[in-house]
Amino acid sequence: MWSYTHTLRYFIEFSYNGKNYFGYQIQPDAISVQEELEKALSTILREEIKTTGAGRTDTGVHAKKNICTL
Repeated sequence: MWSYTHTLRYFIEFSYNGKNYFGYQIQPDAISVQEELEKALSTILREEIKTTGAGRTDTGVHAKKNICTL
């Protein structure tokens, strides 16, 4: 018999000015949009939050509409 585990996921839609970031995805020694987003969400929700992005941007690139899940 199969058993299913349901995991509740949320998605958020956001935009950003990428001028001061080294892209969306977390980088080892550079500030990224994903890193800052996860820090802010973790502070607000008072627990460690990890996100999965639906797309990426390069250094200095802005996004009018980006989506991630948490």
